[in-house]
Amino acid sequence: MQSASLKKIVGTFIEHLTAEKGYSGNTCRAYERDLNEFLIYLDAMRKSDHQQTSDPPEFSVDHVDSLMIRGFIGSLHQKNKKSTISRKLSSLRSFFKYLMRHGVITENPADLIMTPKQEKPIPSYLTVDEMFRLLDAIQTDTLKGLRSRAIFETLYSCGLRVSELAGLNVQDVDFDQRLVRVVGKGSKERVVPIGKKAIFAITAYRKRLKRHTGIEWEKDGPLILNQQNGRLSTRSIARILARLVDSCGLASPVSPHALRHTFATHMLDAGADLRVVQELLGHKSLSTTQKYTHVSIDRLMETYDRAHPRK
Repeated sequence: MQSASLKKIVGTFIEHLTAEKGYSGNTCRAYERDLNEFLIYLDAMRKSDHQQTSDPPEFSVDHVDSLMIRGFIGSLHQKNKKSTISRKLSSLRSFFKYLMRHGVITENPADLIMTPKQEKPIPSYLTVDEMFRLLDAIQTDTLKGLRSRAIFETLYSCGLRVSELAGLNVQDVDFDQRLVRVVGKGSKERVVPIGKKAIFAITAYRKRLKRHTGIEWEKDGPLILNQQNGRLSTRSIARILARLVDSCGLASPVSPHALRHTFATHMLDAGADLRVVQELLGHKSLSTTQKYTHVSIDRLMETYDRAHPRK
């Protein structure tokens, strides 16, 4: 591996993430983009350092040091958010950690670089009234309308990522026990409850789908279908939601992920235990779930300030 070019080693690393780590295609592409951006930076630096040489030698892996990485991170600040810079630095750390494990290098040059301090924006979410208004705005007199109701009732009922919903198959839903088997990040499975309204919406959609297409509603396969009877994409779900938000007159844009934030916020506001919500969301770390408590605390303080006679 030491004699291979950096680009080839990056390719090997991406294959490792896919085959051995089980990372999703989206995650692997993000790693690949970040690392290729670093290679482009190194290439520009190499040519700058050897302006008099027509074909300057490529950097080898053990030539990369913390100063090069610090220069790369510094070059990102003008055009990237701190969260993006942190992700790119994390990609570099993972890459060099992989090389250390395989004996290619003895130290991780990215470990010496400080992670930029992150802003902590409160996640966007809908109020209960806004969420109900969104769901009630869906007209269910057509197959598309029934499909939309099934999509957004399920997202809100289970707190799923949009990719998790798009990946659901019919047999992942236990209609009797009201449970859903979800394959989340890193191919990790979890089982989450699903509400009666979401079950009703899915059942109504699949029964109408059978009348239109002949596809048995109990037959396994993608739970939510596109017009060609294939799996509905995450982009299509986002477009459907954008049209729905526009039609019901909600003030701000709402992404499918905001419905996941909404689920978590409403659960915590209603007294759900933080660790239970962590399990439902499929968060690896409790600190990831804790960001939703800020929303609840803000609302608690607003209520206190408004209601307490001696605040």
